Amino acid sequence: MSELRFTVDHEWLRTEADGTVTVGITAFAQQALGDVVFVQVPELGGFDAGTEVSVLESVKAASSIGMPLDGEVVEVNSALDANPELVNEDPLGEGWFFRFQPADASAISRLLDQAAYERLIQDQTDA
Repeated sequence: MSELRFTVDHEWLRTEADGTVTVGITAFAQQALGDVVFVQVPELGGFDAGTEVSVLESVKAASSIGMPLDGEVVEVNSALDANPELVNEDPLGEGWFFRFQPADASAISRLLDQAAYERLIQDQTDA
């Protein structure tokens, strides 16, 4: 498993051995949202970076998940249909949302690494 990368919107990305990228929300985002009660995973197909592809609802709020990079969604976590609480129980594991094939595999390296993401969280909690 490669190291995680992060977006400023609190999504994590992990490149898999087959070149696909798995996407979920970070523990920080999950804690801020509270108990997740519904997840709408994206449709399969191509999306531009920034396009809303998924929605989750918690006891506190609804939130959208954007496509982190240009690419094609090739797999969704259908377990979330019946068990949205997986996002709370294991946000960096079984609570993943979708996998996509990036249009440019090198683009993931331009996202935040662990240290940069931790600084982002610190800045947001200090504000």
